[in-house]
Amino acid sequence: MSGGALLSTGKPFTHQSESFHRFALAGNPNCGKTTLFNQLTGSREYVGNWPGVTVERKEGRIKNGSARLLDLPGIYSLSPYSPEEVVTRNCLLKESVDLIVNIVDATNLERNLYLTTQLMELERPMVVALNMMDLLNKRGDRIHIQRLEQELGVPVVPVSASKGVGLERLLTVCSQAAESGGKTGRPAIYSRGVEALVQSVSRELLPEQHMGGARWTAVKLLEEDRLTLSGLALSSSQRRKIQEIRGKLPITRLMDASMIIADQRYRYICALCGRVVQRSEKQWKPSPSDRIDRVVTHRILAIPLFLAFLLAIFFITFGPPGNFLRDLVAWMIQDRFGETLSLALDFAGASGWMHSLLVDGVVQGVGSVVSFAPQIMLLFTLLSLLEDSGYMARAAFVMDRPLRKIGLSGRAFVPMLMGFGCTVPAVLGTRTLENRKDKQLVILITPFLSCSAKMPVYALFAAAFFPAHRPLVIFSIYLMGILMAALTALLFKNTILKGEPAPFVMEMPPYRMPTVKSLWLHVWERLKDFFVRAGTLILGATLIIWFLQSFDVRFSLTGSPEDSILAAIGTVIAPLFTLCGFGDWRASVSLLSGLVAKESVVSTMAVLFSGTGMTLSEVFRPLSAYSFLVFVLLYTPCVAALSAIRREMGSAKWTVVTIFYQLTAAWFVSAFVFQIGTLCGHLFG
Repeated sequence: MSGGALLSTGKPFTHQSESFHRFALAGNPNCGKTTLFNQLTGSREYVGNWPGVTVERKEGRIKNGSARLLDLPGIYSLSPYSPEEVVTRNCLLKESVDLIVNIVDATNLERNLYLTTQLMELERPMVVALNMMDLLNKRGDRIHIQRLEQELGVPVVPVSASKGVGLERLLTVCSQAAESGGKTGRPAIYSRGVEALVQSVSRELLPEQHMGGARWTAVKLLEEDRLTLSGLALSSSQRRKIQEIRGKLPITRLMDASMIIADQRYRYICALCGRVVQRSEKQWKPSPSDRIDRVVTHRILAIPLFLAFLLAIFFITFGPPGNFLRDLVAWMIQDRFGETLSLALDFAGASGWMHSLLVDGVVQGVGSVVSFAPQIMLLFTLLSLLEDSGYMARAAFVMDRPLRKIGLSGRAFVPMLMGFGCTVPAVLGTRTLENRKDKQLVILITPFLSCSAKMPVYALFAAAFFPAHRPLVIFSIYLMGILMAALTALLFKNTILKGEPAPFVMEMPPYRMPTVKSLWLHVWERLKDFFVRAGTLILGATLIIWFLQSFDVRFSLTGSPEDSILAAIGTVIAPLFTLCGFGDWRASVSLLSGLVAKESVVSTMAVLFSGTGMTLSEVFRPLSAYSFLVFVLLYTPCVAALSAIRREMGSAKWTVVTIFYQLTAAWFVSAFVFQIGTLCGHLFG
């Protein structure tokens, strides 16, 4: 948390003082809503640049203020077609909110005001924050703020959230509006005929049936909104009367009631924008975003460019820059610090087992994992550059066509992309998928996409066995994971998870220069998670591995790892991996520890080989090492990910199916790679 921030993110703020107002931030995706939240609260929440990144609401307290903010999912409408819209709608209708802060992108006023007109029908205190005014001014357009305020009947405050401009005045206006408890204005959005019908429906309702206010409920009933209808206890006579009133709308085969209401909203918005927006007289020419999109979304070049970007990222991360940083940290921790600690223990007269525990166990085990922190930082810095710049929204658009061939839409690309960071948030991110079968399928294939926890394993083996081709070897592993995910999707989509993919609509945000703060927050969250895991799960697993390796089955210290408890366990498991090329007990117990955390594979090997004089090359050959990497890529994810899968699947049976399928796939593909490689070696060797 940044200095001075008073914030509780991810959980509702629990301060009970009555003086605290509660403001809800509502707006379209990419309107700068979460940026504003971070500016006002000092939050370390990551700001993404594609719709759907804010899956659950976040709550925080304004710095040096007496108000709490709810950052609701970005939505286009309060007529729910997606889980994000349901979350936002339920919060605004059912929870205690003193003020709605509607974030409106000034550069896309017409589109953003559609949600504004719906929020105004809730008849609750509201302030419009007109964001991205710096970008609007840069292109030469102007908005008459006072006239817009008069027309809407609510306060309108121009701001630039990314630059922190106008935020003090916004807070002042919000506090005044919340204190006064004033309702929003009521502009003449609908024609006289439709307005009369809204009033007629409103008169038919009892006070306790006003879900979000009489006007809101009346409009929703007129639209025949299914959630409103199911949430109200209407009598049969009320239903008949409302149906009779709805029948007076000019409904046709092509225009139902909701489309008629939407059409009238858009007519009002277009007329309003014509009165308050002054367009630049400059001759229109393609924007920089348009010119870039002609290349990166090109029908032929788009996918090769995407793969080229990924390959460049892997070269920087696992090539000379990343390896230099990793070797430097490894030298500092394992050589310099380890040697100093060893001398200090000898000087203090520490026992042999204590020396072994701290130097061979903790320093070598945990240090071997921590040494990969620079490469993790590099990887996520580069991925964040692509995300925050707006490119990843284009990547989702580009991937929609190939994803549809395996039964998914481009919308599935967002949680799948998150899977390259961590499987847990990727699984949770499937909440944005409306179709349950799509959600199950994405959860099933996401563990095949290499999470950052597997990266230390790849880097260790690539450095040991493929030093001249490290980036290409690791790139091939990532591609194999993508290929396996695609084949799995095809298999299940054509068998037990049949169904058409959901329609895909995604806004293309303009390209923006990522801010240093946003990049740092994203990278720090990943590094913090990495260090927390290193200090808890990996440290715990390392200590257990050291104990099992240092004691025999009679719990006596053993001078040889071959006589240890760990060797006894590994010897039972090892034959299962003979066909995969790594039937050594050390390899098998390393995989077992990887179920706790994938980084534990590295720390376990560091403990097993520390002090024995053995090296990886005595257990693996290049082909068996590659086969081992394939198994690590595909086998069951860590226990935290399995817990998330169980929670999101909502079925123990499906969770077991997922685990069994991933273990089976890992074994068969790994064995196939090793056996085919061996055969080719015999034929061409």
